[in-house]
Amino acid sequence: MGVVYERWSVGTRNPLLESKLQAELGIPAVVAGLLVNRGITDAGAADKFLNPRLEHFHRPELLPDYAPAVREIRAAQANGDTIFVHGDYDADGVTSAAILVRFLRVMKCEVIPHVPHRVREGYGIHESVVAAAAASGAKLFLTCDCGVAAHEQVKQANAAGMRVVVTDHHSVGVDLPEAAAVINPHRSDSTYPFSELSGAGVAFKLCEGLARENGLKIEEFYRRYLDLAVLGTIADMMPLVDENRLIAHFGLQALKDTRKAGIQAIMKNARMNPVDGVTSRDVGWRIGPRLNAAGRIQDAALALRLLLSNDPAEAQPIADEIEAVNQERRDEQDRLAEEAIAAVIESGQADRNVIIIASENWHPGIIGIVAGKIAERFRRPTFVGAIDPVTGVVKASGRSIRGFDLASTIRENPELFLGGGGHAMAAGCSFDGAQIEELRLQLHAFAGAQIDPVDFIPSADVDFEVSATEVSADATESLSKMEPYGNGNRQPTFLVRGVELRQLMPMRDPKHAKLTIAAGNGSVGGILFGAADKLAAVGAGKKLDLLFRPEFNIWQNRREFRWNVVDFQEAT
Repeated sequence: MGVVYERWSVGTRNPLLESKLQAELGIPAVVAGLLVNRGITDAGAADKFLNPRLEHFHRPELLPDYAPAVREIRAAQANGDTIFVHGDYDADGVTSAAILVRFLRVMKCEVIPHVPHRVREGYGIHESVVAAAAASGAKLFLTCDCGVAAHEQVKQANAAGMRVVVTDHHSVGVDLPEAAAVINPHRSDSTYPFSELSGAGVAFKLCEGLARENGLKIEEFYRRYLDLAVLGTIADMMPLVDENRLIAHFGLQALKDTRKAGIQAIMKNARMNPVDGVTSRDVGWRIGPRLNAAGRIQDAALALRLLLSNDPAEAQPIADEIEAVNQERRDEQDRLAEEAIAAVIESGQADRNVIIIASENWHPGIIGIVAGKIAERFRRPTFVGAIDPVTGVVKASGRSIRGFDLASTIRENPELFLGGGGHAMAAGCSFDGAQIEELRLQLHAFAGAQIDPVDFIPSADVDFEVSATEVSADATESLSKMEPYGNGNRQPTFLVRGVELRQLMPMRDPKHAKLTIAAGNGSVGGILFGAADKLAAVGAGKKLDLLFRPEFNIWQNRREFRWNVVDFQEAT
């Protein structure tokens, strides 16, 4: 279809519903059209989406097992019992732990925090950690972002005389662990209005309820903990709708004003100026990867120490160490990605329904990133694994494409896996390396029955077609109400047909160019990244169909409206 994407998937408009919202809310047609296309057709729901308020948060007590969880925590608080908080080694797990530890310490609880070491302990809760928690004298074992599948470890904790409270957000199996409480909005018996919270979101909601029950000022609670909740929510790629949208909206504001020395230090190293505001992209591409880097190739405890620090003199050296680890992660990631791409091609899997590759030489902390790159490159669900040279067991990370649920796949094929779980688009698993060819055959057949072949084609998801004058600077100002963008609420992309390219000006890097595009009786500035040579071959003066994202670019204190051109083709 275009020069970048082989297919444009263009949504349609519903003029009747669009006009109704436009009249009721006084918003431009493009904003009303986006709301309708994203399933928001009621004026009240639309106003709630465009104008988030703190009172829109759901009641924490609706979470499954909320009451027994609070009972256990308050009993530990009253008795002076030590609480062992067990998180996970990714950004969501670390921020979850930081929320619980910080809040429980405010409640004057004795807390021992722990996040697992990826290599020494692996994913989830290791039996040695349960034993260490019991040996420390802990009476309450409190998990976050993990635990819903830790049946044996929960039994071990119970046998050691500890009470267990699980808070998690991963997919739930047939049975729950035998804990005193299991807070997970994915439970089949859950009546919570929103199931897609991150691990940090679940921890945040539990603490919100505790804050209310302890008579703490709720506005102060939000100020103190939303900055952590938004880091976990966006870094874990949760859909930014419903309650996650509230966490993202208010959490990004909280990040701008955060007083946490660790977050300030990591933003400094990421060359961010929070005074200018913090975006979801800043979290997803700058802060999140740095927090994840510690757990990927060193020790996630480093990231947790950073998030718990209140002293700039302590926090900055930790942030600097994480910065060095992150650079190491990037270098290793580039090397591994190159090897993995070659492995896919050499093994003849580029056209298979599912790609499965593994090596003894690949770092287990990097394989998730590489799986994402392979899935994007070949448009296939992908598992990338690290082989244990002693046992032959492969620990793999999976990344998927639309239409193929990884967590369900692992759950529905227990004979193929030694264990695993996660989400639809990202999951972890283990399997016998000697069975890799059989696994490839079985998953190829399994996926073939579920995936539409069209999903293998690189496509651009386009909201709908607009006129050249419809997406003006004023309309784009109103579009900002749709932010923050991210998974589940992507940045709007529009199609405009038959516009004239008046001028193309190559930038310092000739792959990019500035554009002048006819729009009605006037013109609009544009930018094209990565395909300027292909547009130059078409030439100025031609009529084009464009895919674009309207935006304001700020450069040297100047704010400029422009169309960011995503793809193009000559008009027919």
